[in-house]
Amino acid sequence: MALRHSDSADMDDGSCVSGRAPGDVCMSDRLIPSRGSCSEVRQLKLERDENWAPQNEYHEVLSQNVLGKEALSNVKILSYQHKPMKQEPTLNELKVLYSSNRDGARAGPRTCRQLPQSAAKVLDAPGMLDDFYSHPIDWSSQNVVAVALSDMVFLFHAATGSTQKLLQLPSGSITTLRWTEAGGHLSVGASTGEVQIWDAVAQRQLRNLRGHAGRVGALAWHSHILSSGCADAEIHQHDVRIRDHLVSRMISHADLVCGLDYNSEGMLASGGNDNLVCIWETPSSCVPLHTFTEHQAAVKAIRWCPWQRHVLATGGGSADRQVCLWNASSGRMLMSTHAESQVTGIIWGQQERELLTAHGYSRNQLSLWKYPSLVKVGDLEGHEGRLLGLAQSPDGSLVCSSSADETLRFWRVFSPVGDKRASTSQVRDLSLRPF
Repeated sequence: MALRHSDSADMDDGSCVSGRAPGDVCMSDRLIPSRGSCSEVRQLKLERDENWAPQNEYHEVLSQNVLGKEALSNVKILSYQHKPMKQEPTLNELKVLYSSNRDGARAGPRTCRQLPQSAAKVLDAPGMLDDFYSHPIDWSSQNVVAVALSDMVFLFHAATGSTQKLLQLPSGSITTLRWTEAGGHLSVGASTGEVQIWDAVAQRQLRNLRGHAGRVGALAWHSHILSSGCADAEIHQHDVRIRDHLVSRMISHADLVCGLDYNSEGMLASGGNDNLVCIWETPSSCVPLHTFTEHQAAVKAIRWCPWQRHVLATGGGSADRQVCLWNASSGRMLMSTHAESQVTGIIWGQQERELLTAHGYSRNQLSLWKYPSLVKVGDLEGHEGRLLGLAQSPDGSLVCSSSADETLRFWRVFSPVGDKRASTSQVRDLSLRPF
């Protein structure tokens, strides 16, 4: 209720109320309701006599027919809009008896989202290149983290904590990594334009896929199709089951393709250094279904929503700094927010319906956002250099962040989704063989 304060009402030319000494200062307060806070019916009482009420039954019926339930006999000029709620009898009697204007009193206790104050585990990663366009880590469904350190790839077994070296390139550096869905084979993109496929268990190379004319910027798997984006602005589709692996080219970008991701239906999203996001309906599409032009910088961070297959999240570089949600079916933007720094990676939480984004200068933080409002929940800090990528554990609870400070940090951000994703006994890997 909006109230105005009056000091001069009821003062009688400086005279005092009886019982006070002549020298005392006499003041009385009067609360005058604002007409803007009163309903139309309540304002009627302010026009004449504020205590007016129907005098007989006929007046009462007439008042209710004209004014409705808010008849003049019942209405009050001063009344609280939010009535206080009575305390449950089961609660402690020593607590406050009434609680007003609190939705939580009706809905029950509100849980507070707890974010980790520090990383659960920190690993040294000497030799990690400070390259915005790189994807130096990926976490397999068999609980193995692949890490690119300059020209080498190491495997970190999260269950045992053991580490082993998988490969070292004879020339160039490793720019991107991506596990197959089953987690037994790893695709490796290099600055020389080559794409290699390795058997992680047997520790041997199976394929060497050539055809690109520049550095490989991104990789993505859909069943037996491996998609590779390159600085030649092309996306190559490799069928790894056959000797002549290159089955199609997607040409729509004008610069380095630095972000690729498939949804469960085989729809491909690509982001490029030309600030574009392209949606390809199938792996064999020749023309993009939609092209989004809202970003103002390179789009490296790109990830499909795991529970809404047509919702895509993207993040722009330092000249853009936007996190955007898209409906890939209709081709429209759902929501966007300013992230205050370049976005280098995106991960979805499944239980909490949230997004986790990795950022660069100047805070080098991870930011957690509510879906679909993109309201920030909080930040996770600890890295001293720009974040380069994110990877998620098979059960979805842990997130690994790689940084230019040459460390890997493991954060327990989300709730686990159960044993279904973590289990690998029912997952069949691709029947890859060397050619």
